[in-house]
Amino acid sequence: MAGKNPYEILGVPRDADLETIRKAYRKLARENHPDLNPDDAAAEERFKDVSRAWEILENPEKRSNYDEFGDVALDPNFDAERAREARRSFGGGFDGMPPGAGMGGLEDLFGQFFGGGGRGGARGGFSMPGADTEASLELDFEEAVRGGEKRFTLGRRTAEGRVQNETTTVRIPPGVDTGGTLRIPGKGAPGIGDGRPGDLIVSLRVRPHRVFGREGRHLTLELPVSVREASLGARVEVPTLDGRATLTIPPGTDSGTRLRMRGKGVPSPRGGKPGDLLVRVAIKVPRGLDADAEEALGKLERFEDPAMRKKLFD
Repeated sequence: MAGKNPYEILGVPRDADLETIRKAYRKLARENHPDLNPDDAAAEERFKDVSRAWEILENPEKRSNYDEFGDVALDPNFDAERAREARRSFGGGFDGMPPGAGMGGLEDLFGQFFGGGGRGGARGGFSMPGADTEASLELDFEEAVRGGEKRFTLGRRTAEGRVQNETTTVRIPPGVDTGGTLRIPGKGAPGIGDGRPGDLIVSLRVRPHRVFGREGRHLTLELPVSVREASLGARVEVPTLDGRATLTIPPGTDSGTRLRMRGKGVPSPRGGKPGDLLVRVAIKVPRGLDADAEEALGKLERFEDPAMRKKLFD
């Protein structure tokens, strides 16, 4: 039953318990038993497949190895521990061999799993997918927000123990953030035999910006505002990702007020509307006042709300 999935043969899900598997096996074995289907070659073949599928799935070790390695685990000479050791050696992080490099040594090792005595062991139709590997990539704030292409260098270890550098270009979608990941197909550890290579999983980390913060699709900015501007209102310039823009400060704006500049935030990776720029007003109190300034500020007392701190004591 090479290449046939035992779960599919018995018609059970991968998480089926043993009793469910047993019932499915008994039903199919009865239906396809040679005694009940004389001269029916197709039924006899199905009976053999059902019996072999049961033999795999009723045995905890065989079932576990099949779930982990697939068809290759069905070979009678298969050694799961050696296979895991090989996967760790050739597929862990960036210690895996580069595609096409040192495959002779890998085939020799593969042959040892099956008693193939060297290179011939890897040519008996067995294959194992390469493991996924991981890397981290640091982006500037604007690179992450705008997206684009990024080139970075990976270090991969050859079978001879040397490290080879390989430059890879990855496309950064607009709007990515720290904690996001990118998958690069075929850039992971090489497969065994005809197995496909694994993928490279890139974890992203975004460096902070000196001015902007971020809340999802929105950018944030703290804007210093004078007492006069906050009291009387003003039009002030603020930075955005696209250059300078003018923001209106309404008269009587309190410190901590958030003003919104629509469409000036993080672009949408799907082409929708970008987020907004949320500007937090931070009133800066002047220092080093002379007598005239102090007198002028004293005249503001009659405009102050006498109950402005009352809620603190309610």
